[in-house]
Amino acid sequence: MKKITPAERLIVALDVGTGAEALKWVKRLRPAVSTFKVGLELFCTAGPSIVKKINTLGGKVFLDLKFFDIPNTMAGAVKSACESGAFLINVHALAGPAALKKTAQTVQQIKKPPLLIAVTILTSMDEAEMNIAGIRTPLPDRVEELCGTAIGSGLDGVVASPLETRRLREKFGKDFLIVTPGVRPEWAKTDDQKRISTPFNAIMDGADYIVVGRPILAAEEPLKAAEMIIKEIKEALKNG
Repeated sequence: MKKITPAERLIVALDVGTGAEALKWVKRLRPAVSTFKVGLELFCTAGPSIVKKINTLGGKVFLDLKFFDIPNTMAGAVKSACESGAFLINVHALAGPAALKKTAQTVQQIKKPPLLIAVTILTSMDEAEMNIAGIRTPLPDRVEELCGTAIGSGLDGVVASPLETRRLREKFGKDFLIVTPGVRPEWAKTDDQKRISTPFNAIMDGADYIVVGRPILAAEEPLKAAEMIIKEIKEALKNG
């Protein structure tokens, strides 16, 4: 994998309702930010073309749709998603090893494949919610198990909260990607995230990319907020 610059390590979540609004944010933030996340809300209103439009403006896209289905359906959906031009696509690790392996094999057959990663446990979930959902394994252990399954199935990495990142690095090494949501600067609100960390600590603990949305989009000076986060990333890389 090529070296990732500090600015590329910040993925700004375009959690907005329309393609027009998303493109306004890309243009506004492009002086500092090069990587953006397109999630379910935006994708459902703007469709796959929003990825190409962001690419045209010089931005790279993490397509965050968390595919979760039977193996054939999941692999087919990801194959179609690859045509969008996203450099990073995710599925859900809870779909199981058969679906993960088939999807990874499908992506590897593409001429210029995107990176494929698997969501472990959503950062909005805690032990109590996992128990209600019927997942009795302690949360950190379950994240580790899912990470092992994803790597063993041929994926490039995982999405995991900041609280599990260091453990995953120590267990599985450095030769896989960790994308970390639930990142909040000290000056930002925590919102609905429960397992969070600062940009500095997330990078120090081994995250390759951090995903930040509302702390930037809701800031009085969004571009300045993004620049402050990139500065934290640079400081962490110097100290790491």
